[in-house]
Amino acid sequence: MPSLFRFLVSAGSLVAIISTGLYVLAHQFEPAQHEVVKAVPGVKIRKPEATP
Repeated sequence: MPSLFRFLVSAGSLVAIISTGLYVLAHQFEPAQHEVVKAVPGVKIRKPEATP
């Protein structure tokens, strides 16, 4: 029974360390936002009709 508790404590500690690390990485290192423009082959865009 003590080995079960030791396993649960070590597994819980490992999960807590990993989730804390992921949380810190997600909130501290946000990438810079920029617009991505990429041509899509085979798609033709209609020009808007002129309004009188």
